[in-house]
Amino acid sequence: MGERILAVRLGAMGDVIHALPAVASLKSSFAGSRVAWVVEPRWAVLLAGNPYVDEVVELNRRKWSSVRAAWRRLRAMQIDWAVDFQGLIKSALVARASGARRVRGYDRAGVREGAAVWFYTEAHPVEARHVVDRHLELAARCGARVREIVFPLPEGTMEGELPEGEFVLASPFAGWPSKEWPLERYGELARILRRRFGMPLVLNGHPAVKAALGKVEDAAPHVSSISGLIGATRRARAVVGVDSGPLHLAAALGKPGVAMYGPTDPLRNGPYGGTIRVLRARDAVTSYKRREETDASMMAITPEAVAAGLEQCLSGRRA
Repeated sequence: MGERILAVRLGAMGDVIHALPAVASLKSSFAGSRVAWVVEPRWAVLLAGNPYVDEVVELNRRKWSSVRAAWRRLRAMQIDWAVDFQGLIKSALVARASGARRVRGYDRAGVREGAAVWFYTEAHPVEARHVVDRHLELAARCGARVREIVFPLPEGTMEGELPEGEFVLASPFAGWPSKEWPLERYGELARILRRRFGMPLVLNGHPAVKAALGKVEDAAPHVSSISGLIGATRRARAVVGVDSGPLHLAAALGKPGVAMYGPTDPLRNGPYGGTIRVLRARDAVTSYKRREETDASMMAITPEAVAAGLEQCLSGRRA
């Protein structure tokens, strides 16, 4: 019987996507292995049909019944070793509670919460900058051989109304407001795109932001689930985004486009793969502070600059 491996990356959307290549490398490197992944229920759709994951264990930490069920499933698997790709106390605790004989993760310099290393039997240093490469390096420290970088994502579904022809897709919202771009600027961008490229701008979001999307003049709102977002992204000619899950989804799918960055570091958290061009003000300060107001560096990015970046991507020039 091969190795029984557990990957722990509970969420969120972009973070789960960033861990896909590393987990794929684990599965590919150990013949006969069985790989399980613990994830929050909201993000499990990202792992649907993944050929590198044999079992998805959903864990809702807010429901005791879910915690108990996940714990029982993990214990029954008799995990040989677990890898915590998240570096938080909660994720390290899940890896440890699985009963794995070996629990691996980043060393203290690599985790987001220092106390997470207390739950590891092995803490590994990594040198890579981008989070995708960091995960791949951690997997390599565990014995994986990275033959190719793959992002196995589901096909998605068609939800809501989308233009019949080519369109640019944007997802305006992020985990915190300071790294978002003002909504009214998407309206300005929509008018430029229509005039210059003859392409509409579609704004995607979940049902809770439907009203906000509908207020953006000259852009077409598109409300969907994550599966619908995947389908819309696959159909889009190009994308516009901020540092959020939908942008990282588009990068994983190899879509061209433009990303706007401000208080977060694109060298660490930028769109992976080189198909998406990053715009960032020269005086932007990396802070990762979750402020409620739009960061000044995001305000410095103009709709005209985004349109110019899109023109370069659509003409075939790489980022």
